[in-house]
Amino acid sequence: MASAAVLTTTLVGCGALDKALDCVATADAIATSVDKLSQAASNASNDPTQLNEALDDISTELGNLKDTTDNADLSKAVDDLTKGVETVRTAVKEGDATPDITPITDAATEIGKVCTPG
Repeated sequence: MASAAVLTTTLVGCGALDKALDCVATADAIATSVDKLSQAASNASNDPTQLNEALDDISTELGNLKDTTDNADLSKAVDDLTKGVETVRTAVKEGDATPDITPITDAATEIGKVCTPG
């Protein structure tokens, strides 16, 4: 019986570790996508399609992260980032060639903090 309890504890611990690693990997992917968004925003007058592609990348990563977390702080940061993405997407659809991406960068920074171990 004792070995079953140890095995269960170990498996639960591994599940938590897997979630933490998923969080870090996804936060890194979001940071990369936000960097691409920043570059796309800088070049929006030359190629506005890059903005939408970068927003789509962030949305994909957010979906992945939302599916792997039950952390309240992380869920709030994901929600904030989702709202920021939608605000920027709306601004782009309405013809804003240089939308304010600050809410996105702020929320991405918060996700990075929440996902960073230690």
